[in-house]
Amino acid sequence: MRASLYHGWRKIMDTPSNVSEASRDLFPMETDPLKGRSTANTSTAITDPLSQTEETTPYPPPTYQAVQVDGIKTAQFGKPRVRSRAENKNKLVNSLSSDEDMIDITHQGTANELREDDLPPQQQSYYDSDDIPGIGQYEDFHTIDWQRDIARDRMRHRYIVKKRQESIFDLIRGAHDAWSGWLCESIFDLIRGAHDAWSGWLCVLLVGIIAGCLAGVIDIGASWMTDLKFGICPKAFWLNKEQCCWSSNETESVHGKCSQWSSWSQLMGGSNEGAGAYIVAYLCYILWALFFSLLAASLVRMFAPYACGSGIPEIKTILSGFIIRGYLGKWTLLIKSVGIMCAVSAGLSLGKEGPMVHIACCIGNIFSYLFPKYGRNEAKKREILSAAAAAGVSVAFGAPIGGVLFSLEEVSYYFPLKTLWRSFFCALVAAFVLQSINPFGNEHSVLFYVEYSKPWLFFELIPFICLGIIGGLIGTLFIRANIWWCRYRKSSKLGQYPVTEVLVVTLVTAVLAFPNPYTRMPTSQLIYLLFSQCGLSVADDLCDYNRNFTNVNSAIGLAAAGDGVYNAIWLLLLALIFKFIVTIFTFGIKVPAGLFIPSLCFGAIVGRIVGIGVEQLAYKHPDLWFFSGECSAGEDCITPGLYAMVGAAAVLGGVTRMTVSLVVIMFELTGGVRYIVPLMAAAMASKWVGDALGRQGIYDAHINLNGYPFLDSKEEFGHTTLAADVMQP
Repeated sequence: MRASLYHGWRKIMDTPSNVSEASRDLFPMETDPLKGRSTANTSTAITDPLSQTEETTPYPPPTYQAVQVDGIKTAQFGKPRVRSRAENKNKLVNSLSSDEDMIDITHQGTANELREDDLPPQQQSYYDSDDIPGIGQYEDFHTIDWQRDIARDRMRHRYIVKKRQESIFDLIRGAHDAWSGWLCESIFDLIRGAHDAWSGWLCVLLVGIIAGCLAGVIDIGASWMTDLKFGICPKAFWLNKEQCCWSSNETESVHGKCSQWSSWSQLMGGSNEGAGAYIVAYLCYILWALFFSLLAASLVRMFAPYACGSGIPEIKTILSGFIIRGYLGKWTLLIKSVGIMCAVSAGLSLGKEGPMVHIACCIGNIFSYLFPKYGRNEAKKREILSAAAAAGVSVAFGAPIGGVLFSLEEVSYYFPLKTLWRSFFCALVAAFVLQSINPFGNEHSVLFYVEYSKPWLFFELIPFICLGIIGGLIGTLFIRANIWWCRYRKSSKLGQYPVTEVLVVTLVTAVLAFPNPYTRMPTSQLIYLLFSQCGLSVADDLCDYNRNFTNVNSAIGLAAAGDGVYNAIWLLLLALIFKFIVTIFTFGIKVPAGLFIPSLCFGAIVGRIVGIGVEQLAYKHPDLWFFSGECSAGEDCITPGLYAMVGAAAVLGGVTRMTVSLVVIMFELTGGVRYIVPLMAAAMASKWVGDALGRQGIYDAHINLNGYPFLDSKEEFGHTTLAADVMQP
C-alpha cells in the first residue's frame, strides 16, 4: 500500500516543466502535497477558534530536485522510508490525513524532513493536539461546510479509536515489561478516548443545569419586578405579592387584598380608595414601566445589540449552518437575561418564553468551548445547540417532551438520532432543576395547571375546529401586519431611534392598559384566569353566575350568566383588540421580546368567549340533539376554560405554524392529557388555514425580512422546466 501511494504521488508530480512554468504565472501558489499547505510564502496562518485571532509562524517551504526523465525535466520527491513505531512516535508529526499511513516523505535539496523538533514551539503544540486545521475557522456571516466538518470529525474519531486500540496493547506490554513511559502514555490515550466518548453527555448535562437555574432566577425576578409596579411588601421587600400574602389569613389574599402587602398610595400616606389613590397608582404604574423599558433598551443598545427580539429566527438560521459571531456570546447571555426581566416587568405585550430558547443556546455555545470536540467543529457544535434549544422550551413552559419536539420540528436543521437522546436528557435535567427551584410556588412545574372534571363531548369538535379556523386567520393577519411594520421601521428614520421607539410604545401601552383590569394584570396571570374553571376559589366577573353554593364539594351545575359575565366579555373584547394592535408594534423593537405568551392570550380570550356562548346555549336549550342528553340533568357539561385552552393552541399554531410540538407543549403546559384530540383538531385546522393564506410562519417571515441565508428543508419547489428546454444546439 505504501508503494502504491508513493507511485501515485510520482504520477501526479511527473508533469512537463513547460506546463508548470506556463501555469506558474497564472497560479503563483505552489502546494505541498503532504499537507495541502501553501508554500509560496514562508509563513502559514494558524487560527485559534476560541480567540478568533491569527498567529503567523515561520514555516520552511519544501524544495524539490529537478531531474531528467525521458528528456523531460520534472520535480522529484525523495524516496519513501518506512520508520519503526518508536521513530514514528518520537519524530513524525501525527497527520490526520485520509490514509493515515506511517509514510515520511523526505525532500531532496534544502528542505529537511518534517520533524517535531524542526517546528517552532507554537507549531509543535498545534500539531501535537487533536485539533484539525481548518475547523471552526469560518468568517462572520458565512455558511459552514457540513460535509467537511462531519468528515473531519469522523477522521478524528477513527484516529482516537486507533490510538485507544494501540494503547490497550501498549498497556499490556508496558505492564509486562515495566516500561513506565509507555504505560503512562497508554493510560493517557485510554483516558482521552473515554473523555471523547462522554464529553457530549457531560456538555448537555451542564447546559441543562445552568439553563434550569437561570430560568428560575428569571421567573422569580420578573414576578417580583412586575408586582413592583403596584406596591411592595414592607416586611420583606424581596417578596412578590403572592409570597408576601402567604402569611395572611384572608381567603382572598392572592386574588384580592391582604394586610401584608402595601400599595404605593398607602406608602405615601393615603388609602386604597378614592380618586387620589387611583391617580397615584396610575402614575406609579406608568413611571415604573418607563423605567424598566428604558433600562432594557439601554442595556441592549450599549452592551449587546444581538440581545433584542425573540432570537428564534436567528437560532434557526445558525442551526442551519450560518455563522453570526457574538450572537451566542456571554454578553448576549447576560443582557438577554436581565433585559427580558425588565421588558416583561414593564408591562409590554411580550413574553419571556421565546427568549429562553436564545438564552439556553447561549449557554450551550459557551459550554461547548470547554470541549474541543464541539467548540472547534461548527457542525458538531450545532448538536449541542439543538439540545440547548430543547432545554429552553423545557424551562419556559415546563414541557421537556414538547421542548425536544420543538427543537426537532421548528428550529433544528441537522438532527441525528444521538442528538435526539441528548436533547431529551438536556430537557429532562433542565426541567428537574427548575422543579427543584420551584419558582411558581406550587407543586407543579407548569405555568397554567388546570383540572377539568368533565370530559369533552363529541359535538364539541365542531366549535374546536371553528376555533382552529379563527386561530389561522388571526395568525395570518398578525404576521402580515407585523412584517409590514418591521419593513417600514427598517426603511424609515424610525429605525434610527430605537430607544425612543421603545419608550413611546411603553408609554402608550401603560396608559391604555391600566384602566382595563384584564390588560393591567400580567399576561400569564390573565391566561391562567381564562383557563381556570369557575368555582369558589375564583373571584372574578367571569364566574359571576346565578348559582347558590350550599356545599363546597357539590358539583357545579349549569346556570345563567350574570351581569358580571357580560361585563367581563366586553372587557375581554377590548383587551383582545388592544393587545393585538399593541403586539404588532411591540414585536420587533430593540428589547428582548417573545411571542408565545401574547399568542396564547389572543386565543384564550377568543376561546373563553366562545366557550361561554356554548355554555349558555346548553343552559337555555339542553334538549337539543347534539348535546346527546348530557346537559339535560342540569350538570355543567360545558367547560369554557377548555375552549380557552384550545383557542390558545389554535392562535399559537396560526402564528408559528407548529403542529406536533404545539399539541405536546399545550397538554404539558396545562396537564390536560385527556384533551389531546381537541388540541390536535384545532392545531391542524389552524395550520391548514394559515398555509392556505400564506405558507410562512412568523419566524420564517422574519428570516426573509432580515435576509438570512436560510434554506428550509421542508420547503417544496415546483419547478417544471427541464434542462432540454433551455439548451441550445
